Order: sequence, then structure tokens, then C-alpha cells
Amino acid sequence: MKRTKVIDALKCTDFGSEITVMGWVRSKRGSKGIFFIALNDGSTIKNIQIVGEDQNFDEETIKQITTGACLRVKGVLVESPAAGQASEIQAKEIEVFGTCDNTYPLQKKGASWEYLRTVAHMRPRTNTFGAVFRIRHNMAMAIHSYFHEHGFFYFHTPLITASDCEGAGNMFQVTTKNLYELKKDEQGKIDYSDDFFGQQVALTVSGQLEGELGATALGQIYTFGPTFRAENSNTPRHLAEFWMIEPEMAFYDKEDLMDLEEDFIKYCVRWALDNCRDDLEFLNKMVDNTLIERLEGVLKDSFVRLPYTKGVEILQEAIKGGRKFEFPCQWGDDLASEHERYLVEEYFKKPVIMTDYPKEIKAFYMKLNEDGRTMQGTDVLFPQIGEIIGGSVREESYDKLMAEIGRRGMETEKLEWYLDTRRWGSCPHAGFGLGFERLILFVTGMQNIRDVIPFPRTPKNCEF
Repeated sequence: MKRTKVIDALKCTDFGSEITVMGWVRSKRGSKGIFFIALNDGSTIKNIQIVGEDQNFDEETIKQITTGACLRVKGVLVESPAAGQASEIQAKEIEVFGTCDNTYPLQKKGASWEYLRTVAHMRPRTNTFGAVFRIRHNMAMAIHSYFHEHGFFYFHTPLITASDCEGAGNMFQVTTKNLYELKKDEQGKIDYSDDFFGQQVALTVSGQLEGELGATALGQIYTFGPTFRAENSNTPRHLAEFWMIEPEMAFYDKEDLMDLEEDFIKYCVRWALDNCRDDLEFLNKMVDNTLIERLEGVLKDSFVRLPYTKGVEILQEAIKGGRKFEFPCQWGDDLASEHERYLVEEYFKKPVIMTDYPKEIKAFYMKLNEDGRTMQGTDVLFPQIGEIIGGSVREESYDKLMAEIGRRGMETEKLEWYLDTRRWGSCPHAGFGLGFERLILFVTGMQNIRDVIPFPRTPKNCEF
């Protein structure tokens, strides 16, 4: 039962030849003894048209060809007289693999995003989500290709860990203990000695710390895998389970890091424009009519490199000029998404790499500047999204790192292995983290992060 994918059938010009395609019915219409089926198998946003004559098929088979039904069609490939399609198939045989009655949840045209999230197991069959998930695949391929071409090694960091990289404490605990019969010590604290790992462990919030170990041995590595945050954030920009790309590079300074961030993200955008054109054109038409223009705009200019202090001055001048923001903006504040988007979309009208943040709002591992007030952070801010990359030069000095850990009141016991990289053969190094779903948001023009991952995990929601 040799099958031709729809994407290949649409490109084929061997008219008059027999061809077999399989897929799901997008729509069916008919008139004067002829029916027309739009068939799609997920290989492309485009459907192939199947033309059949009622007299050649039994009534029961025709009745079973409904929206959502799965078919095998054997027929003759012919040039299509219809505008917008080069070829179609004149059906000789139709086999119904799976019928689909009127309870099929994708019957309605123009279903809302909210409704489609309730049927997330079915929504990949829609045009929009098929496009999004094909682009998601392509972005994953772009990431691996970029780092491979640039001499990075793909480094697998653990998903179960005892370290809280960000120090925020928002971690999902992993245990085999019976939660109804918890063993406790004399102080009333849970005793983990009888747990699987013999200590308290959780799902990782980041592979960065382990990634630094890889970089100080292999030179330059990247991680690409799922991460988990137990934040009770019901927003269009947060997920409890998401994917992160985290490269770490030995012997990089701040300029090297910013060059990499810009080159990497431009490579991904260029890959999308080169390899996902049909899907992007569909999303540009149906979701965001500025999408392709915005993607092409990223490639045109160099990103602005803006110190945090200068950025705050620009925002305060805007406020003086009458610009209204929901949140205040003083030096030392962690900028809100509205501030970041103002700088990117209104002031500079291009992506911005913001640098040198106040140390109070950044993580302990960032390298302190000579002013003692700011750290060498390098966050990339994008239109529509705000922060898409969070990066920094890492503090390589053992003494300075220990001083920062002490100042923050952090426990060093579980970080001894990490501190060893500063004890023995420490080197200048840097890295960044890119939330994969935020990249997909930008590349697809979708507005909610729950719509760029197949099965979103959010507070009070772990369906499918």
C-alpha cells in the first residue's frame, strides 16, 4: 500500500499516473453527481483536492466521507482547472479507515482559542495548529543545526535535581514517599532518608549550573530540554512545563555573548522564513498580518545594545512626556514587559540587548561589574514578546561568588559541586537561556504561550 504524502503529491507533475494518498477530510462538498474532498495528512498546510463521481462509489461509502474521517484514496493525478492548485486526484478507489460523526469537536469553523485548548488532543488537526507545530519542529531543527555548525556539543543535563538554579524555590518536588505517612525528624521536618534518592529533590528549573560544568570541560555546550516552574502564574506568557535552550561557553566575554545571542536568533528566524514559508503565509493571513514583515525586520538591522541605566533614563523621559505605564520605573526595578516592549517597539523599533542590570534583581552567578552595583547580564528584548533571552557572563572568581552567595543568605552545602568549577581551573565563561515557547510565539505570531506547545501545563490544568 504505497503512499504519497500530500506535500509530495502537490509538487508532482507526472499527470496521468496512478497515485495513493491518505489523510483526514477537511471538508466535502458536492453537486450534480460529483463530490469534492479536501484531504490533508499533516505534511503541509495545503490540502489536495479529491474529485469523485457518485456513480463510481456505493452510497454507504460516500455517506461515511465526513469532516474528520480518515481515508485512503487511489486515483489518477491530473492538472487542476481550479485556481490556486496545480494538481488534483480523480478518485478510483476510496477506503474509509476511520469514520467521524457529528460529535467531532472540530466541526465548527472559527472555534475560539479557549475552546480549542479544551480539545488540545484534537487541535493539531486544525490548519492553525498544524502550522504552529510544523514550525515548532523546524525551530528545533534550526537550534540543533546552528550549534552543531558552530562546534557546540549537545549536553544532557538532569531533569531531577537537588539544586535550585534560580534560587526562587518554585520547584515541583519528586518523591516516592507515601504522602499520607510522612516520616519526620525531632524538629518536625520531613526525613528524606527513606526516599528514593535519600534527600529532597525536584524537577529542574534550569540546566545552567550543570551546563557550566560541561562548558568548563568541553569548551562550549548547549542543552535543549524540558524545564519546570511551580509558579502560580495564569498569564499568556507562563507555563509550568516548557522547553529551554541553554548554551554555556568557556572563554566568552560580554561582547562575545551578545554576538552569539544575536547571531543565533537571526539564524532561527532566517530558518523559519526559508523552510516554513507556506505555514508562515497562512499564519500571516489568518493570525497576524504583520508576522512576515516583523520576522524579516529582525534580519535587517543590528540589535541595539543598551545599558539598563540608559534604558531607565529613556523610560523616565517617556513618562515625563506623558507616556503612561501600568508599573513604575525607577533605577533598581525589574522592568515590566510593557517597559521592554516600549523600548523595542516604539523607541528603537528593533530588538534590544539590555545589559548591566542592578545586582539586586539578578541571579547570584552573574559577574559583578567594577562599579559593584551592576552585573553583566545580557537580555534580548523582542517586539510582541519582551524578554526572549536571558543571559550573562558568569562570575568566575571563587571569592566573589562566595561573597554573593553569603550576601544572599544562600546555603552552600548543595552547591559544593558547582563551586568546584571555581576552585579548580576556573575560567571566564558566559551563557544564556532561551525559552523555546517564547521563540515559537514570536515566529508564529500567536498570542498565548499555551497555543505553541501541544499539551500545555498550567496551574490547575494537566489534561491529556
